Amino acid sequence: MANKVTKDMIIADLISIDKGIMVILMQEGMHCVGCPSSQGETLEEACMVHGLDCNSIVKDINEYLEGIEK
Repeated sequence: MANKVTKDMIIADLISIDKGIMVILMQEGMHCVGCPSSQGETLEEACMVHGLDCNSIVKDINEYLEGIEK
């Protein structure tokens, strides 16, 4: 896989990989992914703020990316 997401990646960098990642984040409850302040947070920081399981979201995003590369 060309792009592997990790929890220490910045939200803006994740979105630049593929816009579909925004959908995953929003489905998980991160409705602020478009806010300028959230763009500079790591995925782990954003998950902590929202009380979400970061490892589960990383897994979901990487599975999504694997699916679009096939």
